[in-house]
Amino acid sequence: MGEAAPDIEFAVDIRGAALSYGGAPLFDGLDIRLEAGLWTCLLGPSGVGKTSLLRLIAGLDGAAAGRVRTGPVAYMGQNDLLLPWASALDNAVLGARLRGERPDFQRARRLLSEVGLAASVGARPATLSGGERQRVALVRTLMEDRAVVLMDEPFGSLDAITRHAAQDLAARMLAGRTVLLVTHDPLEALRLGDRIYVLTGRPAALEALPAPDLAPPRDVRDPAVLVAQGDLLARLAA
Repeated sequence: MGEAAPDIEFAVDIRGAALSYGGAPLFDGLDIRLEAGLWTCLLGPSGVGKTSLLRLIAGLDGAAAGRVRTGPVAYMGQNDLLLPWASALDNAVLGARLRGERPDFQRARRLLSEVGLAASVGARPATLSGGERQRVALVRTLMEDRAVVLMDEPFGSLDAITRHAAQDLAARMLAGRTVLLVTHDPLEALRLGDRIYVLTGRPAALEALPAPDLAPPRDVRDPAVLVAQGDLLARLAA
């Protein structure tokens, strides 16, 4: 079983979003809705504004214009950003410590056990594999207990086998939350996404693409997934 989502489900609504970088517009008048409790996957070329859109939703870019309606947000990036001198357990409760709150070590231990790290709660990051460090980062994200989770290429640095396992784990642990996953990998988007968008152009525009009619996480060997991957690669190449 995955970690239960918060009782309140939040959709994310963005209307008329506008942001410039270096004097040139990244996007202008951008609208998108992330449906509550579903995974939305966002693809697009480097520099198009995917991470900027995440930062806008998270309230980290005060220069952006437009209206954003969202619930409490947790953020998981490509790099695990674990403190090298802290144990897996202490890294998992970092958010509470930074806010001056009392850490819930019991819950953190339970979650670390659930992701297969029961024997590593006292281990420092240097002794963990890349996949293990990302599992600690996932637990740290879950410890924030947010209804909305923003993920910026969280599995991009992992090898193919570890990435596949991390995708399955995230899908299970984040079930019922509103997730926006930025990825460069079409197959990752097709495995995990309930909704799939491509962000292209300057200023950037969104194109909604159909997801395979199968429940995620989808089997990469399924013919429907393979056909959709070919179509999505062709769209991105064009």
